[in-house]
Amino acid sequence: MDATRQPVDREATARRLLLGSVKRSYDPDVDIDWDAPLVEGKFFTPPSMVTLYGTRLWDELSHEQRVEISRQEMINTVSVGIWFENILNQMLLRMTYEQNPTRAHVHYAWTELGDECRHMTMFGRLIEKAGGRPYRQGFVLHNLGRVLPFVLTGPSVWVAALVGEEIFDALQRITMNDDDLQPLVRQVMRIHVTEESRHIRFAREDLTRRLARSRWPERALARLVAGIGTLLLKTVLTRPEVFRRAGLDSATARRARREARKNPHRARIYATGFEKLRAFLHEQGVIAGPSRLLWRASGLHPDGKAA
Repeated sequence: MDATRQPVDREATARRLLLGSVKRSYDPDVDIDWDAPLVEGKFFTPPSMVTLYGTRLWDELSHEQRVEISRQEMINTVSVGIWFENILNQMLLRMTYEQNPTRAHVHYAWTELGDECRHMTMFGRLIEKAGGRPYRQGFVLHNLGRVLPFVLTGPSVWVAALVGEEIFDALQRITMNDDDLQPLVRQVMRIHVTEESRHIRFAREDLTRRLARSRWPERALARLVAGIGTLLLKTVLTRPEVFRRAGLDSATARRARREARKNPHRARIYATGFEKLRAFLHEQGVIAGPSRLLWRASGLHPDGKAA
């Protein structure tokens, strides 16, 4: 058996993570100062992570316009987070429904459900505090979110979880360490990163274990989910509507969309954010066949052209 596919002891992992949850978990209602005012003129995401950063249009924008675009992109990011974590919770519930409720790995799955519910609440309060409106998925993705919990099984559940969790983790680690950002945003990201690191550990180890005993159709589905999921996530994180909500006129918003889509700096940011996940999935044999082609199409595979 390939060394990267060795099964892991999920009970031992779950017990360690449960202990970590006891020692280091947060209640956003208590641990975040929601009454503190926002700081005038501070960005909501690092300027270098704004999709227009490095473009000609970015150079033409005022500081106030740049800050407003960062606010809208932050709101979009956490809106995507709420959408994704809602889907993940449904998958976790379905996964544990038939399992032994005395086992530590089931207890940890329920603990993760509690974490994710608090995260969704925290993101919702952040949107409200930022004075924005949540971004909704379009008809197709909204209804895809209804279907996925009933379709994904086995390794594909954890592949989908990691695609959603690891890119947010990478981008939020940059955000939480930037002293020039809104303190409230940094507080939220720090809590999310701390608790998501346990979720990522659990998902990675259970994926390795499941792949070790999965059949070809299950591995093929996991590869397809890895490719499509990555492409979709990259798409929803760059939503043209943010430019209209940021107050740009129609012509400038269309220009912003074009320049953001072709922005090589943006492509590098996303490629860097996805790299740890890409390397792990490659080791597990998940990036192969159609998933490799989809990663190349998204510009996130080293053999592909950034787009």
